[in-house]
Amino acid sequence: MKNILLTTVLALAALGQSEAQQFKVITSVESIVPSGMGRSRIIDAREDKNYEEFTSEQTEDDNTRNKSKRGEIRVKNFEETKLLNFYNIAGIRFQNIAANDAVISSKLTDMAAEGWELVFVTSAVEADAGQNDGQGIFITRYVFRRD
Repeated sequence: MKNILLTTVLALAALGQSEAQQFKVITSVESIVPSGMGRSRIIDAREDKNYEEFTSEQTEDDNTRNKSKRGEIRVKNFEETKLLNFYNIAGIRFQNIAANDAVISSKLTDMAAEGWELVFVTSAVEADAGQNDGQGIFITRYVFRRD
């Protein structure tokens, strides 16, 4: 009887651990365009895509291409949360940065409440960086995991 009970418990534990984890990426894009002309947002896709539908394998012998169209990759169902731009007409606005931090913190808190665990954050800046650089974004990707 003990063996049957132990076997049942171990089998149930193994089933519970065999479930795949889910991952979700949330992206914040903050404008670093002078004079407040840019757009800043948090983007949260509300539909899933299967990467395999858009993946092709290329080898030396076979040049098989995936025939999917770029439009099929696009996500039309997403949540867009407004953020403030880093700059306004007078220059950098630290108040805007603090406001963005508060909004992003609120989003991260909601994700945690929904059972998502923040596992990785990566940021980058893209700018022309030429002599008269007038464009750029600060992008941050938040990677979440849920069992």
